[in-house]
Amino acid sequence: MLGTMKHFDMKSFPAVMRRLRHPFQKSYFAMYSSVYGGIVTDPALMMIPIDDHMVHRGDGVFEVFKCVGGNIYNLQAHLKRLSNSTKRLHIKPPFSIKEIERIVVETIRAGRRKDCTIHLFVSRGPGSFSVNPYDCPRTQVYVTVVKLHRPFMENHPAGARVKLSVVPIKPPFFAEVKSCNYLPNALMKKEAEDFGIDFMAGFDERGFLAEGASENMGIVTKRGELTFPKLEHILAGTTMFRVIDLAQRLVKTGDLARIRFADIAYGDIRRAAEMLIVGTTPNVAAVREFDGRKIGNGKPGPIYRKLSAILLDDIYHNRKVLTPVFRSSSR
Repeated sequence: MLGTMKHFDMKSFPAVMRRLRHPFQKSYFAMYSSVYGGIVTDPALMMIPIDDHMVHRGDGVFEVFKCVGGNIYNLQAHLKRLSNSTKRLHIKPPFSIKEIERIVVETIRAGRRKDCTIHLFVSRGPGSFSVNPYDCPRTQVYVTVVKLHRPFMENHPAGARVKLSVVPIKPPFFAEVKSCNYLPNALMKKEAEDFGIDFMAGFDERGFLAEGASENMGIVTKRGELTFPKLEHILAGTTMFRVIDLAQRLVKTGDLARIRFADIAYGDIRRAAEMLIVGTTPNVAAVREFDGRKIGNGKPGPIYRKLSAILLDDIYHNRKVLTPVFRSSSR
């Protein structure tokens, strides 16, 4: 029985806030809110208005990137994709991209962690509970700084197990925008947890590989072709494109024959020499098993090892793609 419902006002609410602190929030370091007009570091204060259309309609866009050793990796690529997403959905951010970059840097500093993950949101904003975006008088920006999880292969050196997902993928327009409507992605992750599998692979209506819940996927053919799905049905992953740029070195050395975007059928994966997963959190991960059968010899392959090493060097040492946050950060 609930008993008598309590009513709260501004005087009594601070006591409620103190009760809202939970152990899992220790990994929440800082949040910027344009609604507040500043940064908070108490997790109990890290809230978004319930009438923000991002909350009740998924009407917003976001990016996830990381700060490693005090430097944000590949930030400009994320900001460019954020700008593209807002334009596609006709959401005009309340600040310029340069101002958003400054907000990101200041929020990381407030969190006092040189290694962290950053979630950047641009929402349609509060205004009503209707579906009408014109009810929102002003768009909003939110930035959260949270714990950075270790790349997948550090905890699973034998490689990943992947299974075919039954969740329908997003149609092209929505697949190409990193919107806050991530219900299909959440259901794919639920599938993985329910099956005890590391990642799920989505396929389009034609039977070709698309992407994972929050990762891009590709294969290395036995002819040495690094192949990713055509962009029409997937999100243009910033890590995927960075890996493609870096993999040009392996074409020059003869380790790869070429790099391409193409339709990847179920059978192509079965016959592949290697299957790879790429993303902001996993970096590059090797797939040892797909849908219950081994990929290649069932172990991380040579292209995975080379690409992983090249990407890690890029993350830690390439000044061209690092944005320093702390003055003492090594570049």
